[in-house]
Amino acid sequence: MPKKKGKGKKGKRKGKGKKGGKSVSKADKELDIEKIKENVALWEARLNATEKSRVEYREAARHLARTNEDLVNQHHQLERDTVEVIAFLKKKDADKDAQIAKLRQLLIDQRKTSQEESMRLVREEESYKQQIAHCEEKLLRRENEIRLIQGELNMIKDFRKKKSLIQRELNTVKESMYIANKEHKDMLSNMEHKFFDEKVRLEKEAEQKIALLAERAHNEAVVHLGETARSVFRENVRLTESLNYHIKELEELKKVKEKLTAYNPTISILCETNDRLVEKKVSQSKQQLEQIQDFKKKIESLEKVLSIMTQEFETELKKRELQVVDETEGTQMENKKLRKLLEMKDREVNRVKKLARNVLEQRREVETFFLEALDQVKREIVVSREFYKQVAQEAYNKRMIEATAGKEEYPKVRTFIKNENSTNSVHRDLEEAEKWYATNIKTGKIDISELTWEQKEKVLRLLFAKMNGLRLR
Repeated sequence: MPKKKGKGKKGKRKGKGKKGGKSVSKADKELDIEKIKENVALWEARLNATEKSRVEYREAARHLARTNEDLVNQHHQLERDTVEVIAFLKKKDADKDAQIAKLRQLLIDQRKTSQEESMRLVREEESYKQQIAHCEEKLLRRENEIRLIQGELNMIKDFRKKKSLIQRELNTVKESMYIANKEHKDMLSNMEHKFFDEKVRLEKEAEQKIALLAERAHNEAVVHLGETARSVFRENVRLTESLNYHIKELEELKKVKEKLTAYNPTISILCETNDRLVEKKVSQSKQQLEQIQDFKKKIESLEKVLSIMTQEFETELKKRELQVVDETEGTQMENKKLRKLLEMKDREVNRVKKLARNVLEQRREVETFFLEALDQVKREIVVSREFYKQVAQEAYNKRMIEATAGKEEYPKVRTFIKNENSTNSVHRDLEEAEKWYATNIKTGKIDISELTWEQKEKVLRLLFAKMNGLRLR
């Protein structure tokens, strides 16, 4: 802008001032036109640049679209490949599971058959043992019977040898019995002599008559009777003599009784009791004499029975000996049969042992297969965990880079080292993957192809434990 001049010169330079304003406005217009031209050129350059950039962007977009299509196709191809691989792996797992089930069923069947065969063999062995023991018992019984029969034969032979001695002993026993009866009668007669003086007189008269009759009977008996009757007769004579002696004593006792009754009235009561006792003893003595006669008759009958029994026993011994011979031959034949059966059972036991060895070898093969599968699964677990950690760390790093560029929010802090205090760790994901099997196994929704390697390891361990018959916790 031009500076204004003073007031004195104002009138003179008034026209000149108007001319200068017109020139200034023209110059401004020219300047504006130039500026507009420059702006137009600049906008044209910008327009050309934008057109070029638009064309470049179109080409880049087309290129990106083409690459995107290629990537989508590659992605679809990869998905198809992964589906095919997964289907193949599922089929392979199913085949392996079917093979494992077949092997397990085969093991179970072989175990059952082996157990049944072993039980059957044990039962047969016990039955054979029982049969052998029964046969041995029979043999022992037969041997004992033979020994008893031989002993009885020896006893019979000894009895025949000692028969005369036994008869002598019987005679001595008879004599001793007579002596005992005599002593008993002596005691009775002592009691009778004390209390029966009056009866003694009558008995003396009777004795005289009896003596005469006894002498006559004695003479006749000596002629007609044998040794046994003579001994009986002698005993009767002795008994009569003892009776006479006791009767004498009774007479003396009666005299004493009469004297004592005069002194003591209580003796009469005792005498009555003694009389009763004497009467009882006399009756008992008579009964004993009758019993002695009965015993003599029984001895004679027993001697006859003994002779008959000895004859029957000899015949039975002969029959028993023949039966024992036949039965021993039969037992020998049975023993031979049982030995043959035992040999056959031994062969069967050896065959079962071979089968058991084959089963054990197959079991070892199955166990090695399971152990190799467990090792393979462990290796796959290590590889999958490392791969999962690597992918998770790369994803986390990528998100952090995008967050630092301001494109996304910052992710939660995540640790990739095992730490118990960490709330967001990769190892927690692995633990959750292991827990998934425990939750789904309760509901019954299980697909082996969907299991992780950790879950497959658990399944293999459970199968291995069941195969070994262990109790699962």
